[in-house]
Amino acid sequence: MGEQPIYTTRAHVFQIDPSTKKNWVPASKQAVTVSYFYDSTRNSYRIISVDGTKVIINSTITANMMFTKTSQKFGQWADSRANTVFGLGFTSEQQLSKFAEKFQEVKEAAKMAREKSQDKVDIRSTRIDLNNDTFDFKDSGPSSPGSKQASSFNGTDDEKIFKVGPEMLLMKTEHESTAQQSKWEAELQSLREKNSMLVEELQHASTNMDVCKKQVGACKEESDALRQKIAELELQCQEAAQEQQRNAELLGRVQQLEAELRDKHQEVENLRRQAEIIPQLMAECDNITSKLQVHTHTHTHTHARTHTHTRDEKSFNNVVCT
Repeated sequence: MGEQPIYTTRAHVFQIDPSTKKNWVPASKQAVTVSYFYDSTRNSYRIISVDGTKVIINSTITANMMFTKTSQKFGQWADSRANTVFGLGFTSEQQLSKFAEKFQEVKEAAKMAREKSQDKVDIRSTRIDLNNDTFDFKDSGPSSPGSKQASSFNGTDDEKIFKVGPEMLLMKTEHESTAQQSKWEAELQSLREKNSMLVEELQHASTNMDVCKKQVGACKEESDALRQKIAELELQCQEAAQEQQRNAELLGRVQQLEAELRDKHQEVENLRRQAEIIPQLMAECDNITSKLQVHTHTHTHTHARTHTHTRDEKSFNNVVCT
């Protein structure tokens, strides 16, 4: 199954300054993912952190390591293999406590794994010692009394040497096979480590690919949202242009109405002025009417007298003629 993450958190990563061994140097510009990995093939634990494509922590946990809390939100541990000291800055005290507890748990698991591995090595050494004891017994056989009796029964000493030689060759062959097996195991372990590194790189590449896919998906969603926003803005611009055209038409209508209103005001002003001279005209009209009435009355009286005089003249002429 290879390496699998068993715990993941986020923190700011620091490393001790190799020149001063005192100052902390930031290994990441921002908080990054820090994970515990378990390799079931090698039965080992590692702390791994990647900032983009750069591996900033690759620390194999051993039984003699110790994680120290130096403040409420900061902790550190020394890695002799990497020849450095790693520091982690968390955003809360709870995250630091969980990471420290996981470090202790993984440390105990690594210790138990080492003890089991040591037990296997001890058992294997015991088996090798037993094989060596058997070989020494057979090798010391010819000098023992039993072996002399066996030589007297089975033949001469030369014949005995001839019979023991193949067994020694067999034991030598077994030792050579064991050495070859150890060599093969070392090569196999080396291949496993290379395979583990390749798997880790593949996991990193897969992780980066997943991140890139997520980023591409997010960019696509953002692009679609921007296209939708652009379409909405274009529609709003069209509506604004139509509204501006309507406003221009309304402005022209308002100006026309203002001109008509000014004309009406001028007409009202003219009518007001005319209304101001109406009383004078009425007075003049009344005066003229009075004069006309007097003139008419005088003319009527004159006409009546003229008519009476004419009638009297006609009567006189008639009398004369008669």
